[in-house]
This record gives sequence, C-alpha cells and structure tokens, in this order.
Amino acid sequence: MAKKDYYEILGVDRDASQKEIKKAYRKLSKKYHPDISDHENAEEKFKEVTEAYEILSDEEQKARYDRYGHAGVNQDAGFGGQGQAGGFGGGFEDIFDMFFGEGGRGRRRNGPRKGADLQYRMNIDFEEAAFGAEKEITLPRTEECEVCDGTGASSPEDVESCAKCNGSGEIRYKQNTPFGQMVQTKTCDRCGGTGKFVKEPCSKCNGQGQVKKQRKVSVNIPAGVKDGSKLRIRGEGQAGENGGPAGDLYVIINVKSHEIFEREGDDVICEVPINFVQATLGDEIQVPTLDGKVKFNIPEGTQPGTFFRLKDKGIPHLNRRGRGDQRIKVKVVIPKNLSQEQQDMLKEFADISGEEINPEHKGFWQKIKSFFEK
Repeated sequence: MAKKDYYEILGVDRDASQKEIKKAYRKLSKKYHPDISDHENAEEKFKEVTEAYEILSDEEQKARYDRYGHAGVNQDAGFGGQGQAGGFGGGFEDIFDMFFGEGGRGRRRNGPRKGADLQYRMNIDFEEAAFGAEKEITLPRTEECEVCDGTGASSPEDVESCAKCNGSGEIRYKQNTPFGQMVQTKTCDRCGGTGKFVKEPCSKCNGQGQVKKQRKVSVNIPAGVKDGSKLRIRGEGQAGENGGPAGDLYVIINVKSHEIFEREGDDVICEVPINFVQATLGDEIQVPTLDGKVKFNIPEGTQPGTFFRLKDKGIPHLNRRGRGDQRIKVKVVIPKNLSQEQQDMLKEFADISGEEINPEHKGFWQKIKSFFEK
C-alpha cells in the first residue's frame, strides 16, 4: 500500500513555510496524541503526523523528499534505499547505516517530546472527600514562551539548521569492525540535540523557549474520594519540547481526620454517648450525620458497644450510584460523684432486683465457678 504524501498528512501546501508546517503539526499532534485523544486510531495517526513533521521540518530531508519522494528519505524503502530494486546496495556499510545511522534511528532527538509530569499534595476536609468539591491551586511550572512561540529566538529568521549536525541533532561516527563499518551516534554538542541553532536568543526566555510561571489550576474532587487517591489532570504538567504536548498533573489527596466521624470503606462510624437510664429504658435521641442531625430510637435494654445502622447515610460510592451506611456505636456513660440521694435510689433498685439484676452477669460467674471446679 502506497504511503500518504507528507504534505497531505499535515494538510499544508508544498510551498508552506516552516512556521506553517510547525503550526499544522502542533494542531494535529494535540488532536491525535494517544494520552489525550479519543480517536479510534489515535496512536497510528500520531505516528503518521510525527513522521511527516520530522521529514518536512528538516531542510535537508525535505529537499530530498521533494525531489525523490519517500524513497529519497529512506522511509520504508528496503535495503536497496532510494528506489533500488533489491540487493544490499553498497554492502555492509549501507546495512549498518540503515540500522544504526540516519535511516534506522527511529524518532530523532530533536523530535517532539512530552513535558514532565508534576505532583501536588492537597489536604481536604472529611466532608469534601465525601461529597466532592471544586478547589483551585497555584503551582510553579514551565510554559512555552509566548514571545517567541517556543522557538527561543528573537525572530523566525534567527533560527537556522545546525551546521555541525546538518539539522539532525546527532553527530555520526564510523567505526571499522570485522563485519565492515558500524555507525555510532551522539548528541550534537553545538545545538544540544535540537538540530537548530539560534543566532539571536529571545530576550524573554533567554533562548530556552520556555519560561517559569505560577499557574492556577482548577481541581475537581469527585464525591467519595479516599485518602491517598491520585487524581490525574491531563496537560497541566511541564511544557513539552519541540512542539510536544505538556505533561500531566497528579494531585495526591490527603483527607483530614474528623472530630466525630470515622470512615471504614464507604461506611461512616459515629460513637454516640447515652446514659445508663436511656440504655435501660430506651429513648429517642438526636444523632449527627453527614447530612445533619436525625432522630433515632434507642431500644430498651441496649448494651454498651452495640452497633445500630442508618441506611444510606454514609459516603457516596465513587463513580457509581448509592452511598454507604452510617453505623452508630453506643457508648453508655457511667455517672461519677453521685449524690447521697442518687446512691440510695440505686441501692434500693439493686435490692428490689436481687440476683436478677443482670442475668447475663450471673451466667458469666457461673461459668467461672464451673471452670475452676474441673
């Protein structure tokens, strides 16, 4: 199957300037980048667009492509290179040149590179984790210089192809081996691997193409998020290089502890104190929940440590419908420093109750007695 025309892939005319080619590539690379695109064939399209840009953005490669087409730039031309019908052409040197030299390097060092990812730790309240929130943070990051459009030059005329590496970004060295000549490469020390040389640097970014800024970013915290969760915000990391996309921002969530509530999964646990009269006779009390106070009936004879459940009063499930429950743990508070009258009344109650004051308590001591009689 014949390869598509590089100009057609980028959607530019054959006489398009380098600025127009770069602009077209940036638009399409953002559209098809696998990390941010929903397109069905995003990865394939991105590779296609990148390959076209790598050829057309290099003056030497572009000139060969304009003259010979795909064969002129050694793209999928086979071992014969530049339209040869077959065979190995110039011998071992051409073979190693194909795999280790200019024809077999894959993506060049001066190609588009995605920016570095950033990480930010955010403290949020218990309720914000439960019901979600919209937060705004400020973080330092690098962004493309708006003055030079990321080129690092005072003007487009101040950018030229590096003379030392001929715009490839790499210096090639040939080494004789028993199998012929092998070609090794290293980053060009004149252009730093960019393939471009800036004659007059931009005064705003000092030729870096990027500047440091304080960036405000809006963070959408979903309902039900847990402590330690990591939220990914695409494109809010460090700026990319050579037209590459920006990195991503990862927000690490730290949920503050609550005075009343504890979380267990999507359930909320709340300890509610009642006195021994309420535990004995039962009572209607008010219980705090994430939605406010609700009435709850404590049944008579409630024992310390008993759990009751309030359906759908817990944490909303993350990314799905429904909520957890709230579990109420009863804490029976024993009074201290009773008055003489209160003590006399309790003694009277004990006398009336006799041994039946706590049948379960009696049964426990009976078990202890039986154990030691064995």
